[in-house]
Amino acid sequence: MPLEKVTSPLLNPFQHGFYTRKGGASSGIYSSLNCGAGSSDQHDNIKLNRNRVTVDMNLAEGSMVGIHQIHSPTALLATEPFQSNPKADAIVTSCPDLGLSILTADCQPVLFADPENGIVGAAHAGWRGALDGILEAAIDKMETIGAKRASIRAVIGPCISQSAYEVGQDFFERFADKDPSSIAFFANGTQPDKYLFNLPSFGLHRLRQAGVQDCTWTGHCTYTDHDRFFSYRRSTHEKEVDYGRLISVIKIDAPT
Repeated sequence: MPLEKVTSPLLNPFQHGFYTRKGGASSGIYSSLNCGAGSSDQHDNIKLNRNRVTVDMNLAEGSMVGIHQIHSPTALLATEPFQSNPKADAIVTSCPDLGLSILTADCQPVLFADPENGIVGAAHAGWRGALDGILEAAIDKMETIGAKRASIRAVIGPCISQSAYEVGQDFFERFADKDPSSIAFFANGTQPDKYLFNLPSFGLHRLRQAGVQDCTWTGHCTYTDHDRFFSYRRSTHEKEVDYGRLISVIKIDAPT
């Protein structure tokens, strides 16, 4: 089965992909394109899956850059492949031979592009990272290497949708206390002390507040589409022992 990826015209002409779970070598609950070394999947399968993505992205071996994601507001600049994955939740580059990769399984994978200045970025934005400023940090870091905020485009890839994301009172209050405007992204849940949180809309709100007006969500829900996407929350509800990770990648194509 060939690899399957979601793309967006907003990120053109840069090569990119929000890869689905299809086209990999893993089996069982990891079927099939599990790219997360943090899972308990067989190491050889993960390596093969990542190699397939590397080839599909027309990247040289070892040039797909990743990070050790920790739900932080830390963004890093990549000028060459990392020797070991540093702790952060966003990466940016102006190097045409690097692919920036992010792993997710309900959190927002966000890919950034400034075609006018030849700069790209990638961020892992779960609720905590989005609330603490990881999207703004990625934009700031892009600006340090020549990006212009008004030229930056951003696309939120497959992530959990509001209908599948029920949270409690403590969660709601954390958002209300830190960012009062965020209460607009909560709807009533199934019980009086439960709420449905709209993570992608909150992400778009933060991007627009930061000055990135050209942004969108692809509209894919990881929780509800079992055949195409891994989901941490779904795996928890189904009492599975682990879950696979989706990979999203963007690169600047070298001049031809």
